[in-house]
Amino acid sequence: MTSDKPKSNALPMAIVAVLFFILGFATWLNGSLMPYLKQILQLTPFQASLILFSFYIAVTFTALPSATIIRKVGYKNGMALGMATMMVAGLLFIPAAQTQIFALFLFAQLVMGSGITLLQTAVNPYVVRLGPEESAAARISVMGILNKGAGVIAPLVFTALILSGFEGHSTEVLTQASIDEMANSLVLPYLGMAIFIGLLGFAVKKSSLPELPSEDEEEGANSKGHIKEALSHPNLALGVLTIFFYVAVEVIAGDTIGTFALSLGVENYSIMTSYTMICMVVGYILGIFLIPRFISQQKALTVSALLGLVLSLGVVFGNNNSYAIANIVLVPFGGAELPDTLMLIALLGLANAIVWPAVFPLALSGMGKLTSVGSALLVMGISGGAFGPLFWGLASGSSLGQQGGYIVMLPCYLFILFYALKGHKMKSWK
Repeated sequence: MTSDKPKSNALPMAIVAVLFFILGFATWLNGSLMPYLKQILQLTPFQASLILFSFYIAVTFTALPSATIIRKVGYKNGMALGMATMMVAGLLFIPAAQTQIFALFLFAQLVMGSGITLLQTAVNPYVVRLGPEESAAARISVMGILNKGAGVIAPLVFTALILSGFEGHSTEVLTQASIDEMANSLVLPYLGMAIFIGLLGFAVKKSSLPELPSEDEEEGANSKGHIKEALSHPNLALGVLTIFFYVAVEVIAGDTIGTFALSLGVENYSIMTSYTMICMVVGYILGIFLIPRFISQQKALTVSALLGLVLSLGVVFGNNNSYAIANIVLVPFGGAELPDTLMLIALLGLANAIVWPAVFPLALSGMGKLTSVGSALLVMGISGGAFGPLFWGLASGSSLGQQGGYIVMLPCYLFILFYALKGHKMKSWK
C-alpha cells in the first residue's frame, strides 16, 4: 500500500492542478475587465472598484454554505457544482454586455464569485491533506504557479480576443458606436468560457477522482458550535484575518494596476495584470525551492510582509515620470517603458506570492476534525478582495488620488507581519 500511495495521489493532484488554473483564469480576468468596463461605462474609480467588490463579497455569503454543501454532496460533486455556477455566471455576461447595464455586470460578478468560492472550498483541502503537513506550502506553491500562471495568460487572452481591434481608445473620448462595439466584443469570449467550464465540470463529475474522507460525518454540519470551536484556535482565527488582509493587497496589486495605468495614459492597460502575475509566479517558484528546505513557512511570511511594506511606500511616494526600473528589466529585452510606480505595483506580486501557501497550513495546523470548517473560514477571508479595492477606490477619489490611494496597503502588510512573528504561534486567547 505504501508503494501505491504516490501513484494514487498523482491523479487527484493533476485534476486539482487543472482546477487551480481555471480558478486563476476566471479570477484574474477582473484585472482587465475592471478598466475595460470603467472605460465603456464611464465609471468613477469607486464605481469601478464595485466590479471587484461584487466578485469577492460573494465569498462572505457563500464560504460557510459551501462547506455545508461539500459535506452533503462530497468534494468531487462540490467541484462540479462550483463550475456549473461559474458557467451560469459566464452566460450572464452576455445580456450584461448587450444592455450595458452596470447592475447586470455586478450580478454576473457576484454569481461568478459564488461559484469560485464553492470550487475553492472543495479544492484547497486536497492540496493540504494529500501529503505531509510540513511540505503543504510547497504543494500549494505548485498550484499557485498554475493559478497565477493563468493570471498571466488571462489578460493576454482578454486583450487578444476583446481589445485587439480598439487600439488608441485608452486616451480618446469614446463615441456611442465605439462603446457598443467594445461592449458586444465581450459576448463570444464569455460564451466560449462558459461552455468550456461547463464541459470541464461534467468531466470532473464523471472522473475517478477519489473522495476525501469527511472529518465531521457523525457530528453533522457547519453548526455554530463547530464555527465557535474552530475560532477558539487563535492560529486559525488570526489566520482568517491574515488571509483577509493578504487578499486585499493581492487584489489591489493585481486588479487595480490596469485602472491606474489607464489613468496614466498607458496604451496596453489591459495586460498590466500579467506583470503582477509574472512576479507572483516567480515568487511561487522560489517558494517551491526554498520552503521548507532552506527557509520555514514562518520566515518566508515575515520576508513577504516586510517586502510588501517597502514596495507599498515606493508606490505611494514614487515618481510617475521615472522609468528607471523598466529601463533595466524590460526595455533591454524589448519590453514596454513603464513608470516606476507601475513596476513597483507589479513587484508586489513577488511579496504576495508566499503568503497564501504559508498561512493556510499554519492556520490549519492542529485543527483535526475541524479542518473543513477551518478551510471554509479561511476561504471566507478571500472577501478581503472586496474591501481592499473598495478602500483604494474611496481613497483614490480623495485628495490622495489613485497613486496615494495605495497607502491602504500599509496596515494590511503590518497585520501579515504580526501573524508571521506571533499570531500563528498563539494556541490560546489567554
